[in-house]
Amino acid sequence: MSTSFPSTKSPQPAVLESGVQLWRRGRFSLMYARRSLWVGCCLCGLLIVAVGAALMAGSSWLSPQQVLTTLRGQGAPGLQLLVLEFRLPRILVGLLAGVALGLAGCLIQALTRNRLATPDLLGVADGATLGVFVALISSAAGMFGPWWVGPLGALGAVVLLLIASGNLGRRGQRLLIVGLALSSLLRAVTELALSRQELMHASSLYAWSIGSLNGRSYAAAAPLAVGLLILLPLTLLCTRRLALLRFDLEIARGLGLPVRATQWQALLSAVLLAGLAVGVCGPIAFVALAAPFVAERLVGGGRIALFSAALVGAVLVVGADTLGRVLLAKAELPVGVICNLLGGPFLLWLLLSERKKEM
Repeated sequence: MSTSFPSTKSPQPAVLESGVQLWRRGRFSLMYARRSLWVGCCLCGLLIVAVGAALMAGSSWLSPQQVLTTLRGQGAPGLQLLVLEFRLPRILVGLLAGVALGLAGCLIQALTRNRLATPDLLGVADGATLGVFVALISSAAGMFGPWWVGPLGALGAVVLLLIASGNLGRRGQRLLIVGLALSSLLRAVTELALSRQELMHASSLYAWSIGSLNGRSYAAAAPLAVGLLILLPLTLLCTRRLALLRFDLEIARGLGLPVRATQWQALLSAVLLAGLAVGVCGPIAFVALAAPFVAERLVGGGRIALFSAALVGAVLVVGADTLGRVLLAKAELPVGVICNLLGGPFLLWLLLSERKKEM
């Protein structure tokens, strides 16, 4: 969806040949793809279903009536504690983290023009993880206190990335190769730091390092919510500019696109979004890779599906966390483990489907 089109006096909407509808009223006009609108509505419905299932599922299964009664503040004290203090905060954190990761993945893929590009591949997630590790090891701030070190670590990683790669690159290939090497280096440093810790401390750090929503409170959701309130509108407003980046850069400049400013905006937004998610939840793989791809398939037309990618990311994280809570009878699998289990087959399918297109 986009705005800022020449205004006319006609109040009637017009359907363009590409399936895009143009709505005009007075001095204002709005252009949107009907399919994208329907996909967004369906994904919102799916997200509501996923949140409802997450509230009901767990070691103690609740009925929809019990959940609704508790949400209205009329349930038994035990149910209110379970739903409002344990399940709802972690669901909210997972939802926001999924939105952030979906957006970050979509931005990186649009910037590099590569479906396999993610914040993980560029070393952003590993930089954020190392930053949080260093902060946790060097202070007694608590397990989830220094969430803000995540974005700082991600920014530090991207600075190293840009220094090593020289610049953003005409097609982003150099950025990807250097990012892959940087990611491996940062992960090795993190594992080295982990190996130097005492067993009890290392166990808690390891549980965080694989991505988990266990124990997350409303306070953990606050930085994610504030970050998204700032970055989400800015990101969605640059959808058309990102779409022009898919052309050759000379063509994009010829169309009036400020290429360098758009690249920097996309990169910094992606880094901050991914850093926030890692700082709060730990590194959750697969979501930033899968969400943009699934969203683009649903929306069709080769569009930059930022809004749909954010919704798909939220559904994936909330769904994976719910699955991790009910998959084993007497144990809870972290959301990062479930995402890694799903990510391997998905990546294989993605590579094979891309290869079929090339043949």
